[in-house]
Amino acid sequence: MLLRNAVSALALVAAITAPALAAAPKPKPRPAAASELIMLDTHLDTPVNFGRVDWDIMADNSADPFSQVDYPRMVRGGLTGGFFAIYIAQGPLTAEGYAAARDEALMRAVWIREMVARHSDRFALAFAADDAARIAAQHKRVVFQSMENSYPLGEDLTLLRTFYDLGLRLAGPVHFRNNQFADSATDTPRWHGLSPLGKAWVAEANRLGIMIDASHASDDVFDQLLTVSKTPIVLSHSGCKAVFDHPRNLDDGRLRKLAAAGGVIQINSVYLKPRTKLDPATRADQDRVDADKDRLSTLSAAEIGRLKAEQRRIDAKYPPPASFDDFMANLLHALKVAGVDHVGVGADWDGGGGVVGMKDVADLPKINARLRQAGYSEADLRKIWSGNILRVMRQAEANKATAAKAATPAG
Repeated sequence: MLLRNAVSALALVAAITAPALAAAPKPKPRPAAASELIMLDTHLDTPVNFGRVDWDIMADNSADPFSQVDYPRMVRGGLTGGFFAIYIAQGPLTAEGYAAARDEALMRAVWIREMVARHSDRFALAFAADDAARIAAQHKRVVFQSMENSYPLGEDLTLLRTFYDLGLRLAGPVHFRNNQFADSATDTPRWHGLSPLGKAWVAEANRLGIMIDASHASDDVFDQLLTVSKTPIVLSHSGCKAVFDHPRNLDDGRLRKLAAAGGVIQINSVYLKPRTKLDPATRADQDRVDADKDRLSTLSAAEIGRLKAEQRRIDAKYPPPASFDDFMANLLHALKVAGVDHVGVGADWDGGGGVVGMKDVADLPKINARLRQAGYSEADLRKIWSGNILRVMRQAEANKATAAKAATPAG
């Protein structure tokens, strides 16, 4: 059932989470060592699976072609947690389109909180940068929330506060197509950067302490965000144009500007090589599968089973074009150009990520081994995996506190 307004969403969250949290066992926390590596990925599309009838985050779903993240594989790969994305496919830029997307996005936020409540002995919601270490010390997985594409906000920026109250701490204005806020990197320019509403969106995100995500945004938007945002910006799942010349990737000049402004690029495992050209029949099959993937939560187990079999058949015929070496070339190039203080990992798991040799989060130790082989220290790894993104988050939190203090009447 779709929610009709923000108030009902908040009420539903309380109804869902309170009983589960009260009933869940409380594990005894063990203090984490100061040197323990906290590994956070900044773009996990895993909530797309939370509404499925055939999927459980506590099960090992390695055989599922639509799943790359679950608790067993997070443990095997050492993934402490990350930013779980509220993503809704963009529809028409109309009042009706906005309302439908808003309701879906609110429900996606409910799904995230419901998952955490159901498994509160293994997961915990995070709302501030310091929560990551506290939750990791309890040997739970860290669940921050992000929004990929702010299309569901429509033209009502008060909804940004609603999602902030639900836990949103990172948001991007746009996805594959231009919208009411900004131009996409993969669409014909409309606004030539941010729209007037988009600039107001940035100001409100800054005021609330929400980090700005420039992934999927056009180069013009990126340039304007560096100027307009009062806090450093993040690219939650992007790559380097020097590795593969694609509109979604960032050129070296902008990588240096990002670093100079204190921002961070989180390297993904997509757009590393030209996309494999499928034969016409297979292309049509893949398009049908992709369309159904956006509505997995509405399908029966039998329907999803048939969809998984079709995806496996296509994958066997056309394996991913990129390899783990290509991913590492992307990561190492970003480290060389932007510096170790401005690079992290956002591989786009469950949203198109994964390469030959690194198919899911269980394979993450390979990244650490290769970084160590390349001469990066344990302190460097701590920056790459969580230190850099948490530093930007603390800056966003500090800016919020400063803005709130300035807005408080004297006396």
